[in-house]
Parts: sequence; C-alpha cells; structure tokens
Amino acid sequence: MNTFHRLATASACIGLAAANGAARAQEMSFNQAQLVRSLLPSVVNIAAKSAAEAPAPVMASASGKSAPGVAVRTAAGSGFIIDQAGEIATNWHVVNGAFEITVTFADGSHAKASLLSASPLVDLAVIKVNAGHKLPAVTWADSSAVQIGDPVLAIGNPLGIGMSVSGGIVSALNRNIMDTAYDDFIQTDAAINHGNSGGPLFDLKGQVIGVNSAIVSPTSGNAGLGFAMPSNDARFIFERLTRKVFSRPGFIGVKLQAVTPEMAQAAGLADAAGSIIASVEADSPAARAGLRPGDIVLRFGGETPPDERALRRAVARAAPGSTMEIGLHRQGKDIAVPVKIEEWPVMWWEDAKAADAPHIRVPPDLGLTVAPLNSQMRASYAVPPDAEGVVVTGVLPGTDAAQRGIDLGDVIEQVGDAPVATAADVQREIEHARAENRGFALFLVMRKNQVVTPAQEPGPKWMALKIAAM
Repeated sequence: MNTFHRLATASACIGLAAANGAARAQEMSFNQAQLVRSLLPSVVNIAAKSAAEAPAPVMASASGKSAPGVAVRTAAGSGFIIDQAGEIATNWHVVNGAFEITVTFADGSHAKASLLSASPLVDLAVIKVNAGHKLPAVTWADSSAVQIGDPVLAIGNPLGIGMSVSGGIVSALNRNIMDTAYDDFIQTDAAINHGNSGGPLFDLKGQVIGVNSAIVSPTSGNAGLGFAMPSNDARFIFERLTRKVFSRPGFIGVKLQAVTPEMAQAAGLADAAGSIIASVEADSPAARAGLRPGDIVLRFGGETPPDERALRRAVARAAPGSTMEIGLHRQGKDIAVPVKIEEWPVMWWEDAKAADAPHIRVPPDLGLTVAPLNSQMRASYAVPPDAEGVVVTGVLPGTDAAQRGIDLGDVIEQVGDAPVATAADVQREIEHARAENRGFALFLVMRKNQVVTPAQEPGPKWMALKIAAM
C-alpha cells in the first residue's frame, strides 16, 4: 500500500472513530437525561416556616401604642422520598423550629408535612406527608464503594429557586468539616448551594450515595466544595428515626479527641493513631468499665478506628446490649477492657417536637390605620397625583398585615371588587369578606417603596391579607 492509500485509510479510520465517539457521547447524554427525569419524582423542595424575632418596630397604630413584633422566616431546603408511604429525608437544620412545612413535588403539586423525627446530633430529620397514594422512593447505594472521581448528580432546591440538577464528581472522601462529631463527608464539585440541604447525591445508577448537607465557601454561594453525608451513615440513622430499627445508636459515654503527634510522643506511642479520652460521663458504660481520662483507644471490637470520628461511628453502630472489647494504651501499657454498649440517651439523640405556630394577631381592622387621600396626605407621604384610594398611616406590629409588608405610605386602591376612599369603605369590605367565611381578603396596593425589576411592571399589586384567626 502506498503512502497516499495509507494516509487515506488512516483518515477514514480517524473519521469513523470520531463519528463513533460522537455517537457514544450523544447516547450517554441522552441516557443521563433519561436518568435525571426518572429521579426527579423522588425529590422534593421544602419550605419551612419558623418564628423569628421581628426587627425593632418602625410602624405603630394610630393610638401610638406599639407591641412586640413577630416575624416569620421561611427556610428553603430539599428532601427525598425514602418510603412509599410518604416518609421524606432531609436535614434537621432545614426544619428546625418549623411550625409549618410544605413540600413541593417535581410535578408542581404541594402537600403539608409533619415532623416525624429528627436528630440534631447528626443533622438529619424525617418528615411525613399523606399524599393519598404511593410515592416513588429512592434506592440506596453502598457508600463504602464510592471512589474519588466517580460521577455524581445533585438534585435539590438551591437558593429556593426550585428543582435543579447539577453534576460533577466525587472530589474527596472522609472529609471532616466539623459539622457534627461524626463527620465522614463525601466531597463533590457538583454545584450545591443553600437550599440544597437535605437533597440527594446520586450516582449514575440512580442510587443515593449521600445526603447533601453543607458547603464551604468564602461567599454565600457555591465554590465547588459541597459535602454529603454518606448513604450508609444516613440510612443507619433514618432506620432508627423511622422506627424500622427499634433502638437508638450505641453509646458508651466518653468525650474523645484526636491523638496528635505531640500527644503520641508524650504517651510513648510510635505513631499518632487512635483517640484519647478527655472525660467520662458519670454512671455511663465507660465509667462502669473503668475507662478514664488519658486512656488512648486503639481498638474497638475487631476494628482499629484511625481517629475519634471513626471511633464514634463504630460505637454508634454497635448493638445496644452487646459487649465490645476496647483496646487501650494506658500508662505505657496496652490493655483490653470489655464495655457493655447502651443506647444513646433520648434527650441527646432525638428531637421530634414540632414548633408551635407564632401568634399572628388579626384585629378587627387588621391593625391598619388609613386616611383619605387629601392634599395634605398626598404631600406627607409623597403619593403620586394619579393614585386613588386610602393611604396607610399606621400598621400595628405583630399583625398579619405587618408581616406581609404593608408599610406607611402604601395606598390601598381596592378591597376585593370595591374601590375604597375612606377607612369605613375598607372596614365594610373586610366585614363583607368575613360574612362569607373567607380567611383572607384581597387588597390592591400601590407600594410606596416598590422596587421594579425588568421582570416586573410598575403599578399596584394584589395582596391577600388574613382577616380571621386560623
């Protein structure tokens, strides 16, 4: 074969390989898109309302009396369905202190959720919805098989904007970011932001390898450092929170520290390994076994936990009621001590109490003081000359109207279908809505200090104000 033919043949082979490669890439992209679509129904967005201290009141009623304000904070988070009956996994910090939890499914439907159980100790929680039908639950992966470089997908509710998908790889394993005493995080460069908390980290088989729980960033946004609790640890906790396993994690009652090279040298150890006991709880399994401060734990049962976090996880996984042999280095000697494992004290382990809703006042006049738009009021509140209605001159703190942002100088143009020109007009329409047993009334409001963005149009906006205690 001459040179020309060899080059022509080589070019054809390269072209064929490139075409095959492009086809494979297209097929992989299509398959991944199919995978993502199949996973979305198992993931939810979470909106958790909790009470917060209101800022110092700058609004008052016409009587001049003020009252402590109450604010409602809405936290955005994520979750995923772990049981067809409606159990949803998330982070404890997403629902901590919430008096109302709403989940939004991938199809846009909503449901109220209740707190089933939670553990602040490991920042995990389970909430429950009653959907009236079976829900698509996720499949758990074995996180011990996860390797650095594995491709992953994160699905959740970043910054509260709605269901979003990001992709990346596993960047590192066994990360300690001092979020919990048991840190063993999977690190990923898949984009994770505030609001992704509680959402799933999937492998490309569509199985959950972790619970997205934290970010590390010099700003408030994603910096490529996202962290997920491994699925094996999370599943272990969820099985206990949902009572599928009727025992709490194992407990011996010691405070632990990592052994530093300096500590190892001081204790006569060749290497910095194991965990040093800093204190022992009174009347705990460790106290009854004779463990004491200064003991260095090198072995636990058949394991050799490399640090205090690994030892805590090993103790947690030990079956309550079992006896484990603990290998210690004490005063230059290695000894073995049997310790009977107990359950974690419930007051340290679990928080299943839902928060009480804050008392939002709904006075007969909704806490609003209004005045007709005469020339004096227009000048005092800089009301545009073409605005018609009544101007808000007072808002009582701690009311629904205050919480929803009604402010001094706002102009109420309509209540329901009726234009209003006096305080009596406003009150008449409020009472009309109450007579029809409505929980809310519609107010058409021209905001004094409205900020108009390119996505908005200037002018009045409708607001629904609560007119009856609920």
